[in-house]
Amino acid sequence: MLSEVIQGQMAPDFTLPRDGGTSVTLSSLRPARVVLFTYGGDGTPTCTNEVMDFNTHLAEFASLGVTVLGLSKDSIAKHDKFVAKMGITFPLLSDKDGHMMEDWGAFGEKLFFGKLVQGVLRSTFLIDGEGRIANIWKVDKVKGHAAEVLAAVKA
Repeated sequence: MLSEVIQGQMAPDFTLPRDGGTSVTLSSLRPARVVLFTYGGDGTPTCTNEVMDFNTHLAEFASLGVTVLGLSKDSIAKHDKFVAKMGITFPLLSDKDGHMMEDWGAFGEKLFFGKLVQGVLRSTFLIDGEGRIANIWKVDKVKGHAAEVLAAVKA
């Protein structure tokens, strides 16, 4: 059975590679709050809409002291191409083996076109400045989701 983070607990720390060839360590971002969202893959229509929605709201998140991170199993090379093509201005992290997403409860069984498959469970985590999980969203619809997260950050 997969583990899963829960609201109120300390966010498990991680260091993952990001687009551009560097890496991001979650704990090094403190005391900034962090929005971490998981998505299936670069370039797919729904995932592209989600990534671009967060990109559109990025200045508002930044003005509130919030760092936005996107996470998928895609390679850094694929992230680099996606960032260049779409003009994404926040880090896209690679969890190529999926261990971090499994640890956070964002990878597992799901229905995909009526079939039970293993895959990314679209999720968003708001991490407070002390490193605790402040909020968790299990995302069904991406339209308006970034604005919903932004409203929660403002609240």
